[in-house]
Amino acid sequence: MTTLIKKIKGQSVLFITTKNLDYLRNTQEIELLKEHAATVHIIGSSSASYPRRLLSVWTKLLLTSMKQYSVVFIGFAPQLIVPFFSCKFRRAFLIEDFFISFYDTLVYDRQKFSPQSLTGRLLYLLDRYTIRRAGLIISDTKAHGHYFASEFSPKGMQETLYLKADTTIYYPRPTRPSQGFHVLYFGSVLPLQGLPVILDAIRLLQDKGEIYFTIIGPIPAKWKKPADSHIRYFSWLSQEALAEEIAGADLCLAGHFHGTIPKARRTIPGKAYIYEAMEKPMILGDNPASRERDTAWKVPVFYVPMGDSQALADCILHCFASYSSLRT
Repeated sequence: MTTLIKKIKGQSVLFITTKNLDYLRNTQEIELLKEHAATVHIIGSSSASYPRRLLSVWTKLLLTSMKQYSVVFIGFAPQLIVPFFSCKFRRAFLIEDFFISFYDTLVYDRQKFSPQSLTGRLLYLLDRYTIRRAGLIISDTKAHGHYFASEFSPKGMQETLYLKADTTIYYPRPTRPSQGFHVLYFGSVLPLQGLPVILDAIRLLQDKGEIYFTIIGPIPAKWKKPADSHIRYFSWLSQEALAEEIAGADLCLAGHFHGTIPKARRTIPGKAYIYEAMEKPMILGDNPASRERDTAWKVPVFYVPMGDSQALADCILHCFASYSSLRT
């Protein structure tokens, strides 16, 4: 039995999130709480606007009595809750899903601020204050947990809870008949995902007529996209439509492929769990986080050096060759 389950088993739990309630990490944690806790009360909001969601959650928290709750579980961005309500939580055991560090994300991942800037220092203090108030910190990978421990010196226990796909949407299904070898990537085009590495790999493979690519995500207009009849682009798809596209792929690109952002080496892309749920072989960036599940993946996984478009192109070619040999 994990530490998390021990702490919530048979307890009255208040679950708080500022992220939309159908967000994958929220549904995963709510399901876990309902399975093991005696009672679960959820404070969240379905508003599409983050500021409105935050205001709604704050208002509900102000009006909530804490007497009945022995455990408080903050499921997303505890930095937006703990500094304002830590006194309210003082009698409950506090669990935080430290899914993202504001400091790491805005300073090193998206490079919005310098670590020496006033904002950078405030973000660091916000993360450190928040994480040091938790009795138990949940991280999405062991590598992320190690980073939080070394950077912010938490006082509480730590545990890793890997992501899982929503299998009501993402599940194996018959693939549509198609010609050629189909490679798929989807993502929100965050810097750490390394989409430019993928686009460069596609350029290297443009003379391979039997390899087709589907790229799903809001690619900035300033990026030059390879143009070819074998490449399809979608800026956005519903989850149901995305699942259908994945079902038609022979190989999926998971990432992260950015070669220099430290966070890219500490996380396993959420899409990797979706590909696994749909029983699709995938390519992962070779890093300590993705290697944590090296023997646990239930599908073929191929690793490539991060930031290396030639290595990615070579790996796609290797998979294509294996696919072709099976078809002949």
